[in-house]
Amino acid sequence: MMPHIRPSSDLRNKYNEISEFCHRFSEPVYITKNGQGDLAVMSIETYEKLVGKFELYKLLDEGIEAMKNRKVVPAEDVFNKIENGLPE
Repeated sequence: MMPHIRPSSDLRNKYNEISEFCHRFSEPVYITKNGQGDLAVMSIETYEKLVGKFELYKLLDEGIEAMKNRKVVPAEDVFNKIENGLPE
């Protein structure tokens, strides 16, 4: 999909149109100022999904790093500790 680009004046004059587009297509609208890229506007749902992906990628990176540094515990050991109610 091609990026949807609008001038900054549309934020003031056509806010509802931009909002509807963001919600309907779950895509950001790129806002220009003096012909240059300035902002990206998106629905809160799209923003939350994006932030969620970043958080997931961060956790995955931490897990990969822990594996590389051999700082992991076998899943079976973790489940046994949970079942036995042992804090650690």
